[in-house]
Amino acid sequence: MDEFLTDKELEKQKHSEEIKAEEAAIEQETLLEFPCQFPIKIMGPATDEFDAQIRALVMAQLGELPPSVWKIRPSAKGNFVGMTLTFTATSKAQIDDLYRAITAHPEVKMCL
Repeated sequence: MDEFLTDKELEKQKHSEEIKAEEAAIEQETLLEFPCQFPIKIMGPATDEFDAQIRALVMAQLGELPPSVWKIRPSAKGNFVGMTLTFTATSKAQIDDLYRAITAHPEVKMCL
C-alpha cells in the first residue's frame, strides 16, 4: 500500500524530478556521447610547482590517473608549458567541473 506524502514531501519529490529533467536536458545539449575520450589543454608557466598543482587539481576531480594520460610540451623559449590531459569523460557536468577547477588556478593562462 502506498504511503501518503505530506505537501512538503510532494514538493521535495517534484523539485527532485525537475532537477533530473534539467540535468537530462543539459546532457542532450552536447554532441558528445558518454563515456568518451576527452582532451583538455592547459597552458601556464613551465615550473615544477605549476605541474604538480595542476595534476593535484585533476586528481581531486578525477581520481588517480596513469602518467600516460598526460602530454607535456614546453614553449619555444621554455617559459611556458602546454599540458594536454586526455581522460575518459563520463558526463558534460564532469567536464565542466574539471574546466572550472583548472581555470580557477591563478597561473593558468589558457584552458581549452
